[in-house]
Amino acid sequence: MTIQKFQEQIEAIYYERDAERGVPLTFTWFVEEVGELAKEIRKCPRDLERLREELADVFAWLSTLASLLGISLEDAAEIYTDGCPKCSSTPCGC
Repeated sequence: MTIQKFQEQIEAIYYERDAERGVPLTFTWFVEEVGELAKEIRKCPRDLERLREELADVFAWLSTLASLLGISLEDAAEIYTDGCPKCSSTPCGC
């Protein structure tokens, strides 16, 4: 699945509810999901399936935020096409 298709899928599933909630509260939910990911990362041993699920949740909430703000994540990702956006090197030489 492409980034664009993922963003479209998240819009189809959640956009109405997320639009009603608005950007500030949706951002709060996104941050909460990042916190859940952080908790999973700190666990030893790590449960890779739980990490996968938390990464998916973070990506879904990020996609929702981008949609609410009228931004395509695929277009945003293109900023890194030529390497580091500041020095254009891969790996970054900044």
